[in-house]
This record gives sequence, structure tokens and C-alpha cells, in this order.
Amino acid sequence: MSTRVEIDHRKSGTSRLRHPEKAHRPDNPIARKPEWIRVKAPNNPTYHETRTLMRDNKLVTVCEEAACPNIGECWSQRHATMMIMGEICTRACAFCNVSTGLPNPLDEGEPERVAEAVAKLGLRHVVITSVDRDDLADGGARHFARVIAAIRATSPDTTIEILTPDFLRKDKALEVVVEARPDVFNHNLETVPRLYPTIRPGARYYQSMRLLDRVKQLDPSIFTKSGLMLGLGEEKMELAQVMDDLRIADVDFITMGQYLQPTVKHAAVARFVTPEEFEEYGTMARVKGFLQISSSPLTRSSYHADTDFAQLREARNMRLKEIL
Repeated sequence: MSTRVEIDHRKSGTSRLRHPEKAHRPDNPIARKPEWIRVKAPNNPTYHETRTLMRDNKLVTVCEEAACPNIGECWSQRHATMMIMGEICTRACAFCNVSTGLPNPLDEGEPERVAEAVAKLGLRHVVITSVDRDDLADGGARHFARVIAAIRATSPDTTIEILTPDFLRKDKALEVVVEARPDVFNHNLETVPRLYPTIRPGARYYQSMRLLDRVKQLDPSIFTKSGLMLGLGEEKMELAQVMDDLRIADVDFITMGQYLQPTVKHAAVARFVTPEEFEEYGTMARVKGFLQISSSPLTRSSYHADTDFAQLREARNMRLKEIL
């Protein structure tokens, strides 16, 4: 059975305003998507089985909350991704559809439940992400480590990919996560530094770059990965510079996909990047030395994570052979 789980343990049925910080912003009309973005409505029986499985286990998925265009394909292959530490984020990024506010206390039983779900689904590769938890002294680092340890205990052959926050101003938090030894450490830059004040105001570009660089310093055997959304107004030369920055930090894997506007209160799409341009950016990244590249309009950070990991590992082995 195949791969990526992103599970968000959120309770439904609340009347709480999802994005209170965006309520008074002017509306940005949602542009009509081009043909290359549109996907068919899911109707595969396995999709409905996966949906039922999530409901029966009281698991709320990021796939649904983020209105991911790949949900039909992924759920039809029993792919998902686990979101831990609740459903409420302490940040208010202009692109993100996750709820903003004061999160609830950590669920101490969550690591074991996540591990149980991974074992039950028989996953070869699992992706674990989280909301930002600026309210916690360690940003949730120990909780990430506990989840990794629980999965290792019940599914030792499952490879683990984590997609973490930036642990801004959380001293020694990164070290805690790296010591748990995930197979892939992913942290998304999301966009070019010029756009951070409007798109990712709670984050700092160079903090994210230092985080990725520090992972390799602490444990060079861990694969590192980062993702970018295109179509927010970035320029080609800015993307090239970000790629160079990532390679200086020895990041192995870059993903690039089209930004899609969740609601009229979110950042507008500046333009839809064509498939040909995505192919060009992929070639640019390959020339710069990334081991693995995923660049297409529908690429998302965890999209095809299982097959990508296998290719990433093979690419590293081939490069080592060339060096030897």
C-alpha cells in the first residue's frame, strides 16, 4: 500500500470565524483557472473509502482544509498527510487557508494515534506537518520528536518526512527534531524574500534559510527539501537567486507549484504560470544541482512524496558513485 499521510486532527461543527485577521480586508476576486489547472471531481471508489476511513478515525485532512486540487488523485491511492498539534495556527499568512487564532493545548495522546494510523494504513512513507505553534516554548519540536519516535516503534520500515514551521526564536528546538532523525526534513520558503512582508508576514526568509542549512550541519544524512508557490508576483531572477540560496544550504529537493487563492480574502493570484515555464524552472533547478525537482502547476509539497523519496535516495546513491 502507498504513501503520504497528512492528517489534521481538527474538530468540525464550530461557528468560530476561520480567518478573523482577514475579515476586514478588501475582497480579491478569484480568477478563473486555466485548463491546465482544472481537475476532475473525485469519483474513484477508493477515494470514498479513504474519506470514510478518515471520518471513522476522526481524522481531518489538510487535503480538504487547503482545498488541494490533487485530493481526488491522492485519496484514490490512499495518500494523505498528517497535520499534528491541532487545527489552529498562530500565524496569518496571506496564502494559507488554515484557521488562525489561539490554539488548544497539545494532545498528549496524539503521537500514539498517529503511529496507529500509519500502521493501520500500511504506509511505506508518511508525511507529517503541523500548524505554527508560536505559543509553545519549543514551537512544538518535542511533539514532532514524539510522533517520529512513535512511528518508528510501530512501523520501523516506514520512512518519515516532516514539514515543519520555522521555529522562529525557539532556541534549540531544531536540534530536538533533528535528533529524532526523520528521513526527510522539509521546510517551505513559500515565496521570494521581496514578497515576505505581504505573503508571509510572520516569517523571516533568512530564518528559514538558516533552518535548512543547520539541518545539514547537524546531520548530513537527512535529506532536506523546500517548496515555492509561483504566481504571486515573483520574477524569474528572484527565483534563480532563491535556488542559489537553497543550494548554498545544500538543500536536496525543491518543489514548485502554482499558488491558488483559497478565498476572496486571501492574496490574489498575480498570474497563472504556464506548464512550459514550470518545465523551464525545473531545468534551471536541475542545472543548479538539486538531487530531485518537482515543478508543475499542480505540484504541492507532499505530492507524490513516496515515489519522490525513492528517486531522491537513488539520485544520492548515483552521485556518491560518481564521486567515488
